[in-house]
Amino acid sequence: MPTFEELVAEGESVPTEGWDFSWFTGRATEQRPSWGYAKLLAREMAKAEAALDIQTGGGEVLASVPTAPPILAATESWRPNLEIARRNLAAFDATVVEADDAADLPFPSDHFDLVVSRHPVVTRWDEVHRVLRPNGTYLSQQVGSGSVRELTEFMMRNRQASVHPSLGPLATTAGASPVEATFSAEAAGLEVVDLRQEALRMEFYDIAAVVHFLRKVIWIVPDFTVDTYRDRLAELHGFIERHGPFVAYSQRFLIRARKS
Repeated sequence: MPTFEELVAEGESVPTEGWDFSWFTGRATEQRPSWGYAKLLAREMAKAEAALDIQTGGGEVLASVPTAPPILAATESWRPNLEIARRNLAAFDATVVEADDAADLPFPSDHFDLVVSRHPVVTRWDEVHRVLRPNGTYLSQQVGSGSVRELTEFMMRNRQASVHPSLGPLATTAGASPVEATFSAEAAGLEVVDLRQEALRMEFYDIAAVVHFLRKVIWIVPDFTVDTYRDRLAELHGFIERHGPFVAYSQRFLIRARKS
């Protein structure tokens, strides 16, 4: 059986580029929302004329749709993901643009009839409204407040958590509540036509999975490094060895909004 140090080293060595979570197979599990975001995305993309995926990551989810619209664009802020996204979306002849998560979108007003985003770090509702055509749709699966808080609270006990800076009423950050997101969407001039939320069970079977997860999903423990949290990791490793998987719950909500 691998030692604590060997597992930590393995978790540190796995690349974090893109949003491919296949490495976690057999090491961690997470329930999926009942609404099936990928299926909803495929359905909306098949109907669209011009679509934009905001914060696409490595483009893995968008690349899964069977049919893409004639005009397809995506944004991504992290440079290591850009080339991955361009490769994954090349079959659709998609335009992948580097753009900071909180920046204005680099597209003309009234340009897209569909804008989508899966797990955005920041949602600029005013910019979503601006680039949508009249009667256009925004579809997004978002990370809800308190997501994986069991892991956050364990790791950050006796530490001060970092707080996202406020971006005002026309933006929300990862970890916002569905109510906050709805108010921000409506303040930007959008009509929220569908809102759903679920808590989803997660299980971590070894400390390598915890290390890689915290490196990849950086908002769970914002200042995470192995050296900073080695003592807490060692405690959690011991717990998993004695008692089985560490259980937490991710919070997800689906929001669909329309520009009138």
